[in-house]
Amino acid sequence: MEITGEETELDKSIVEEIGDPLVHIIRNSCDHGIETPEVRLAAGKEEGGTIQLKAYHEGNHIVIQIIDDGKGLDADMLKSKSIEKNIITEKEADTMSEKEAFGLIFRPGFSTAAQVTSVSGRGVGMDVVKTNIEKLNGMIDIDSEVGQGTSMKLKIPLTLAIIQALLVGVQEEYYAIPLASVLETVRISKDEIYTVESRSVMRLRDEVLSLVHIGDIFEVERVFDNSEHAYVVVLGLAESKIGLIVDSLVGQEEIVIKSLGEYLKGIEGIAGATIRGDGGVTLIVDVAALMQMAKSVKSTVGQESAEAKGRGGAKTSPTDYCVMIVDDSKTDRTIMRKALEPMGITLVEATDGVEALNILKQGDHNFDGMLVDIEMPRMDGYTLAAEIKKYNKYKNLPLIAVTSRTGKADRMRGVESGMVEYITKPYSPEYLMNVVKRNIKFNEGL
Repeated sequence: MEITGEETELDKSIVEEIGDPLVHIIRNSCDHGIETPEVRLAAGKEEGGTIQLKAYHEGNHIVIQIIDDGKGLDADMLKSKSIEKNIITEKEADTMSEKEAFGLIFRPGFSTAAQVTSVSGRGVGMDVVKTNIEKLNGMIDIDSEVGQGTSMKLKIPLTLAIIQALLVGVQEEYYAIPLASVLETVRISKDEIYTVESRSVMRLRDEVLSLVHIGDIFEVERVFDNSEHAYVVVLGLAESKIGLIVDSLVGQEEIVIKSLGEYLKGIEGIAGATIRGDGGVTLIVDVAALMQMAKSVKSTVGQESAEAKGRGGAKTSPTDYCVMIVDDSKTDRTIMRKALEPMGITLVEATDGVEALNILKQGDHNFDGMLVDIEMPRMDGYTLAAEIKKYNKYKNLPLIAVTSRTGKADRMRGVESGMVEYITKPYSPEYLMNVVKRNIKFNEGL
């Protein structure tokens, strides 16, 4: 008997559940699978049979495989035995595929043993095995070839599996990447990132590695930084390799995987979640799915500097500055527009807070500032300010309140919600223009 993958760890509760099923399957391989020495020699095989027990990770499952080089399963024999024991009818047997016939060994009361021994043959076992595995939301897959042997594959979800993971950071988000798929981590200069056919790539020793930012795969809103370096996690799966750019490397941890539950299951690229020591929840990456998703992600790595220029970076003309006017009154919007038009900046209008948020989400413009009315239908200025601060890209966006509310309490509430200036109506066009210039750092020399 050969065992590989002993280092694959499982939660104690799962180990207790699969212990008996494994013993049953191995006993069956010994008694039903492996032939007697005489039969093996006559078939040109080695006198002694071999049973392999393998354990490994595959996507978001633990796979335990039991392979023997015995006589294999004969689908026709399984069907005739089942008819004999009244487990199936002859009509059912005629329409059964080979794979379905293999599944007959899991029917209650089924046994192929010629006689009952201390090892097997009592017709109890494989049906219990299937029940125990299904109780863990797992599955059993059988492959067999007559005269060659049988392979049984137990796939158990990583509900409570323990794995070593690399924690990485993207903005305020953390993700856990199974360490088994991490080949190496490298820190590179932004100059080492090239764009080939709209894909970002880097040269890693003698090979060219495709790059993608994890934030682009999971659509994490992120602020493009101006740092000169980037962290790359090199992932490998079979022959495929990819470089995953992350904002920070947090460290290696041993984590217990928990499923996402009924409502959140099936999220592409996510295998489960874990609860960290500080109580925070971290999502665990499904590397196989992530590598598939990365193929359809447009490269934004090389565009970071260009996007950074859109806000706060070097401006080449007044139209590079963009300010949104949010007011439910068309008259007030017109007054503000006429006051700011002489600056030559780009102006975008919204009739209330909901429309303003939608414009921000569309991402057609990179805004340098926003003029916000306080009293508006659907969403007022205070709520809008609080919502904008949730977006990493715009959490430092200068918000200027333009309102007829003059009370001290209103001003205080405006400051608390994140307004940088509080202008009360009426105001002069020159005053409004100067306030905007100051807050968006307008360059008069452009």
